[in-house]
Amino acid sequence: MAGVPRDWGRNRLRVLWHGLLVLALTALTQLGGIAWLAALRFRRRLLAFMVFYTLLGGLAVVVAPHWGRQMIGCWPGSLIETRATLCALNRSYGTPVLASVLADLAQARAAEGDRIVLLDAGFPFLDGFPLLPHLSHDDGEKADLALAYADRAGTALPGATRAPLGYFAFEPGPSDCPPRQLTMRWDLDWLQPLWRDLVLDAPRSAAQVAWLLDDPRVGKVFLEPHLQERLGLADPKLRFQGCRAARHDDHIHFQL
Repeated sequence: MAGVPRDWGRNRLRVLWHGLLVLALTALTQLGGIAWLAALRFRRRLLAFMVFYTLLGGLAVVVAPHWGRQMIGCWPGSLIETRATLCALNRSYGTPVLASVLADLAQARAAEGDRIVLLDAGFPFLDGFPLLPHLSHDDGEKADLALAYADRAGTALPGATRAPLGYFAFEPGPSDCPPRQLTMRWDLDWLQPLWRDLVLDAPRSAAQVAWLLDDPRVGKVFLEPHLQERLGLADPKLRFQGCRAARHDDHIHFQL
């Protein structure tokens, strides 16, 4: 087309690529999109991104408490076991009350020789900002905990998870959810053989959930019905999250 520069199409694709990358990094980490935009002015873009992202992450630790959030369990010596990847992705923030509940639970379980494993909690800033792929976790008042596991001999493995991040290692059990519907209830059958050969430690998992149910600061706990039955738990706070949400037989969700 006359008058259109030759590199117009290439520039448009470049803008689209960077725009999509900013959206993906923002959705995954909240702060990554800002870091990538800042890095675009530098020739060594990936190195610049890592520097900016690290600086923003450190700044978030300092500033988030002024927004009513704090990083939970990502420090050496914490009784709360965390996954370094989730900490690095800024997904381990919560309100002071949530942090207090987790600290008290961790102390109670430590007295029994056990450790709790915190998975996703929330981002450092802004209520209503979604923590994908969760349908909630947008206000700093919700957190996921890993189930407890043992080896095939029945030896307890405190702090261990079947999957590296704790998610998507589903416990088999019946479901009343209809198949083939538009849903986030993934089965991920192809992934299951890749996980560690561990078994659910029902008594320790049940003890975590029971403690949460007894705490007046906790409003709801989500767990698959077949796991509720398997763990021998029943309580008005104990709910089924619904068929359109992700399965909750790979982790324990609770909220204030």
